[in-house]
Amino acid sequence: MKRVRINAGKVGLIFKNGNYKKVVTAGGYWLRFNQNIVEYNLAHEFNSGTVAAEILLKDTVLAEMLEAVEVKDSEIVLVYENNNFKRVLNAGRYFFWKDFVDRKFTKVDISKVEITEAIEKGLFANYELNKHIKLFEVATFEKAILLIDDVYAKTLTGGTYRFWRNETTIKIAKADMRQLQLEIAGQELLTKDKASIRINFYTQYKVVDIEKALLNNKDYEKQLYILMQLALRSYVGGYTLDELLENKENIAMAVFAEVSKNTAELGVEVKNCGMRDVILTGDMKAIMNQVLVAQKKAQANVITRREETAATRSLLNTAKLMEDNEMLFKLKEMEYVEKIADKIGEISVSGNGNMVKQLKEIFSVNK
Repeated sequence: MKRVRINAGKVGLIFKNGNYKKVVTAGGYWLRFNQNIVEYNLAHEFNSGTVAAEILLKDTVLAEMLEAVEVKDSEIVLVYENNNFKRVLNAGRYFFWKDFVDRKFTKVDISKVEITEAIEKGLFANYELNKHIKLFEVATFEKAILLIDDVYAKTLTGGTYRFWRNETTIKIAKADMRQLQLEIAGQELLTKDKASIRINFYTQYKVVDIEKALLNNKDYEKQLYILMQLALRSYVGGYTLDELLENKENIAMAVFAEVSKNTAELGVEVKNCGMRDVILTGDMKAIMNQVLVAQKKAQANVITRREETAATRSLLNTAKLMEDNEMLFKLKEMEYVEKIADKIGEISVSGNGNMVKQLKEIFSVNK
């Protein structure tokens, strides 16, 4: 015989020759030599060990002391102890001691898609629970379509969304709902007069119907790009290079009007269009430079001829005045003599004639 003691908060299962006999609570007990006792803490889960639980539960006393929790394959159970989350139970059978610890069990059907249970948000960070959850985030400036088994379910606005992780396929497709810009950069086109140019064109647009944009169209942005490209090619091909350079704004407005006719089917709205740059290719750039130089030379020649004509007309007017006025002629003659004299360093006069008369003969001009 040997004496054992079970302390408060514990129970013991007595076995004789390996076979379960009975359960005992706190107190002192005498055991025979062929008996042994296994102690259990009432605060912990009951684990039957190597003994089948069905054998132990035949004892009605022990069965009344235990609470059995059955968890199916499509379920999980959240365990709370004293109103605090403790753990997650996956599929299986569990036993807990009654009455010692205040336990609550929340059974969750994870075969559903939506999380309808009232679960505190803070618990979603717990790994045991989080591994059963699919998380999707939609930014404030975005909208998303929810697809369940590849079938449209609903449209999601900005926020965080959680769904149970199971065999159901859950996908979301997002679209930016802000005003966006699409650019056609370096588009090579031919004008009506066969001039090769490159154009940088842009458009600003906004997604207004996410269901049309994502469900009814594949790559709606690429389709919008093609619409712009074709409209731009069509209108540029109808203008000569000079007309194109003079009517950039009109072409942008025409492309805007043409593209706007088809954007409703894409679920987008075009806000405005513009032609940023018209770039001439290498050969065309050289030719245009030559044309520009020739134009500027022609303009310079016109100005020179105009000035020469004005000068000639002025001389003619002066000559007519001098012809009618001998005094004016003399004054003009003296003016020229003065100018010539400024450029002469020395004058030699020979002979016995009148010196003034000789100077007059040197500078005089026959009328």
